[in-house]
Amino acid sequence: METLSSAKAHGGIQGVYRHYSRSTDTPMTFAVFVPPQAATAKVPVVWFLSGLTCTHQNAMDKAEYRRAAAELGLMIVLPDTSPRGPHVPDETDNWQFGSGAGFYLDATEAPYDANYRMYSYITDELPSYLAVNFPADLSRQAIMGHSMGGHGALTIALKHPERFRSASAFAPIVQPSTADWSRPALAKYLGHNTMAYRDYDTTLLIEDGKRFSEFLVDQGDKDEYLETGLRPWLLKEACDKAGIPLTLNMREGYDHSYAFVSTFMADHLAWHAERLKR
Repeated sequence: METLSSAKAHGGIQGVYRHYSRSTDTPMTFAVFVPPQAATAKVPVVWFLSGLTCTHQNAMDKAEYRRAAAELGLMIVLPDTSPRGPHVPDETDNWQFGSGAGFYLDATEAPYDANYRMYSYITDELPSYLAVNFPADLSRQAIMGHSMGGHGALTIALKHPERFRSASAFAPIVQPSTADWSRPALAKYLGHNTMAYRDYDTTLLIEDGKRFSEFLVDQGDKDEYLETGLRPWLLKEACDKAGIPLTLNMREGYDHSYAFVSTFMADHLAWHAERLKR
């Protein structure tokens, strides 16, 4: 593991690391905030998955999680959003596909299937890496994300309810199989067999019988992507029908930015911390 940088933050230590990933066949960068409580015991882990065009750095700079995480004793893990590198296929003029837009899935279509395996990276490889290299209590995990990362957090939680004690999201893409800004990416990663999209679609996973204990979602009512990309009412409909408790907070006046995320980040972390104690 190569340490790119580290610094003290609110009594904890935050570092940026790089390692070679077998899943994506490329070096991957991720950030970890380790709270001061880790000096004496392993601590619970909260995964934060970022959105389209982002890296680990966006949330590090803008999400305002460190003070709350230090007080609550939570390790925060911030992976990148896609593989990167000169040998990784990309569409440089398309911000909704390729670099920065891995959609937390395992691609099956060439040439993307060799590298775009973010689902395996997040659910298998990186947790194993954390277990060896960090004071992470992987018996107590939570997952959250923003936008594309909210999509990733909800779908991963639904597929691994035994692993995660809680799951939340900021402005998630709840039905990427039909949203204008995600369906074209799914077609390139997964091909034109639309049944394959169901495995990476929160509402369709619920329709197909996947369950989770409860969800917390915050959504700005002035979000510019609300009507075409996000559509949280579809998640509410699916959860209501399946009997999954959903707290959906429509936040008046907020848009899609990290100003929105940072405003309610401490609330989400406190919510996760309560469930990680159970």
